[in-house]
Amino acid sequence: MRKIRFKVYGLRFTVLAFVLLLAACGQQGRHAQTTDTVVDDYGRTVVVPSQPQRVVSLSPAVTEILFALGAQDLLVGRTDFCVYPDAAMDIPSIGGISNLNIESILALKPDLVISGSMVGKKVTDQMDAMGTPMVCVIEKPRFEALYDNITAIGCLVDKEHEADSLNKLLRNKIDNLSTYQPTNVSTAYYVVGFGAGGNFTAGGNTFINDIIRMAGGRNIAEGIEGWSYSLEALMKEDPDYIIVRREDSAAFCDMKPYNRLSAVKNGHVIGIVSGTLDLQVPRNIDAILYLRKRMNNK
Repeated sequence: MRKIRFKVYGLRFTVLAFVLLLAACGQQGRHAQTTDTVVDDYGRTVVVPSQPQRVVSLSPAVTEILFALGAQDLLVGRTDFCVYPDAAMDIPSIGGISNLNIESILALKPDLVISGSMVGKKVTDQMDAMGTPMVCVIEKPRFEALYDNITAIGCLVDKEHEADSLNKLLRNKIDNLSTYQPTNVSTAYYVVGFGAGGNFTAGGNTFINDIIRMAGGRNIAEGIEGWSYSLEALMKEDPDYIIVRREDSAAFCDMKPYNRLSAVKNGHVIGIVSGTLDLQVPRNIDAILYLRKRMNNK
């Protein structure tokens, strides 16, 4: 039995339940192994198959990374929110995330379930009690943790070499981006939630803040921790650019008082494809390039 330990840091649940994790993979060969032992984000020790054959993903980020690793043939189940890439839609869905149907998961006879930030420890414990190993690989505050998540998932599905290659490719892309310095740093605000329910954005302790910075912008909410942001602060800061999920862009621009923001008046509202910025996935680099082009005309 091989042991793989996911190093666990202090957990903090926010609106999007981002917590810390550092993943590491053992180096022993698999030829004589049938199971591995992992310690996941919740500090749970889980015995998992060394070469799983039937995997259910309960996270859009996990699903996307599995496809990026070439492990999509292992997937027998996903959630309604696992819609990228398009081929993921061909995989049976077990429904939503907040109201997980455990019976639907078990009906797929998985030998491994991988969950993410939106699945709590109570559900993982329920799965354990039913004899199905479930491992949590959670989105984390720093952009660089993307590489750790890729490594962790690669270890779980016997794709260590593919994970190493993907991380090398992504790091090379980031290295090529790092030499760019914008002439003028634009201020930006990322819309997570807006309207009567309150205003939510990504604070300084998020990988989204890192992406905005890497794109050459300055997040006006970089001084806060968590996700809640006051409407008064937004109107006062009046950022150069608003970044919002593409499907929410029109509603945001039409709603008072957001329609008084300079970014709205000047046509500086950037509608971004869902998943490229709000999930911790390889497409984050696409988000950096897109935001850089829109904010700095480069």
